[in-house]
Amino acid sequence: MKHKQFSLTSFCVAVNRLSFLALCAASTLNLAAMSVSLTSSVESSAPLGTAIAFSAAVSGAAPGTLVYAFRVRPLDGAFRTVVDYGPNSSLAWTTIQREGAYVIEVSAKNKDTGDEGASALTFTFTSLVAGGAPAVTPTANPLVFIYSAPPCPSGSRIRVKFQALNGIAQDTPWAACHPGHSMNFYLAGMRANTQFSASHSIDSGTSVSQGPAVSFATSDSPIQPTAATLLTTGKTPSVDGILLQSIIGFNSIATDLAGNIVWYSPADISFLTRPEAGGTFLAIGESETQDPPHQFFREFDLAGITLAETNAARVNEQLNALGAHAINGFHHEARKLQNGNYLVLADSERMLTDVQGPGAVDVIGDTILVLNRNLQVIWAWDSFDHLDTSRMAVLGETCNAPNPGCAPWYLATTANDWLHGNSLQLTPDGNILYSARHQDWLIKIDYQNGAGSGAILWRLGNAGDFQIVSTDPSPWFSHQHDANFAADDTSLTVFDDGNSRRATDPTAHSRGQALVIDEPNRVANLIVNADLGAYSSALGSAQKLPNGDYHFDCGFIQDPSGNGKLIAQSLEVNAAGTIVYGIQFGTIEYRSFRMRDMFTMR
Repeated sequence: MKHKQFSLTSFCVAVNRLSFLALCAASTLNLAAMSVSLTSSVESSAPLGTAIAFSAAVSGAAPGTLVYAFRVRPLDGAFRTVVDYGPNSSLAWTTIQREGAYVIEVSAKNKDTGDEGASALTFTFTSLVAGGAPAVTPTANPLVFIYSAPPCPSGSRIRVKFQALNGIAQDTPWAACHPGHSMNFYLAGMRANTQFSASHSIDSGTSVSQGPAVSFATSDSPIQPTAATLLTTGKTPSVDGILLQSIIGFNSIATDLAGNIVWYSPADISFLTRPEAGGTFLAIGESETQDPPHQFFREFDLAGITLAETNAARVNEQLNALGAHAINGFHHEARKLQNGNYLVLADSERMLTDVQGPGAVDVIGDTILVLNRNLQVIWAWDSFDHLDTSRMAVLGETCNAPNPGCAPWYLATTANDWLHGNSLQLTPDGNILYSARHQDWLIKIDYQNGAGSGAILWRLGNAGDFQIVSTDPSPWFSHQHDANFAADDTSLTVFDDGNSRRATDPTAHSRGQALVIDEPNRVANLIVNADLGAYSSALGSAQKLPNGDYHFDCGFIQDPSGNGKLIAQSLEVNAAGTIVYGIQFGTIEYRSFRMRDMFTMR
């Protein structure tokens, strides 16, 4: 039997991870074992919102691969995982939740020997409020500030209004007051080099009181959008005046509807997948040249601070324990569920023999994961278990290295890109809607809010389970993106890239579509079928706006000027299918989103 090296720290963690410091600090035993220390880049304390580097150092470790996990809690609260076991030994972290002491814990593990160790420190964040007056404080992002208000009464709620001179006012979400603690809000969605004024309102339930105005100014932005060109004349829409753009391989940005930058993301993500209510964002770190530990999924806030992150290798440890097949990495989709869990799309691959070609062929499929708030797998769906592997990609797509458009694959230099899933949604009835681009299908999966079997409930699209009602001779979407049901569970929006139509009609354009789905009778009524005037062979998004119009993003267009560059167009289309607003950017966009402000996703 192989001997496993025993460490005192590992024993302490196993006994009680939350209190291992008290147990281990009292010991004077001198054992030759792996030990971990944790330090901060500055001495405790620092003002709220100050990004602190917490760094782990390991000594006494046997040869092997070390991975690190970080957890954080208020001194009087419960731990929450910020980064699950991965290759990074440091964490840049801060909070604006409330002043006080926080416990930051690191756990280190040797993946080759199984040795573990842990350490923790307490760090105090101090209030930004001085003299009982509200304050506005810059962050490392020159377009993001922190507004801090004095404590407000129990049972009340508070929010902040901010605007430029003669500009449109924006509001933060309401937050419940916490007596004895300052109330802090990120302010974002502001143009560079502009003077702003901010003030807070306190709603007691019977009356609303106003705080004094605080002036502040933004400075230069280091990130600039590529040249923006308005495609429509006349009045710029006033509804949902923020355009959030997920740019591949570069900082994602938000602009106003005239193309002026008002926010940007961290640079170390591959692309942003979704904004979430309250001002957080989900993103993927994906690379065809990296191994699973470096393929990550992350939630971060307006200031770019990581709130939750895991990687494919860590997820694979959990899948292995569940008897499930490993993933290669995350791709295309991650979104947060209302209960705080995460719905994430990953890929896996198999060598299939005489199924998608003669002999052994590498086939890339999809895995759908649900992770809990602490980034642990609680549900998994494997496409190889539920879909017909003999039904190849309808246009025969393959992945040939290098190909950054494909999810990570490892088993062969060429692989069949069988499914190329690109969007997920938890449907209003508690199941999962999955877009399989290379099958030209939207697939509904039996999830039942975690109790489902993963069975296929139906397939929507050409040669699927529904009849479509339309006068268009080619009504079905193909190679589609970003399908979502509305809250009524019958209205569906989708971006129709149109690759299959384009294969037979070289003049075909991409379309923005809205359908009404009669699920019991398996009938789809096509109610909006807007020709978007250009062909986007990849990427794209679709969204219903509160004024009844639709937002569609053509994210991958050959520049009509003939210069060989790829561009993107974000368009607003009315219910009649007429383009009423459009803006063009000189770069590709995975998705774009119309938002009321940086805190509100419709």
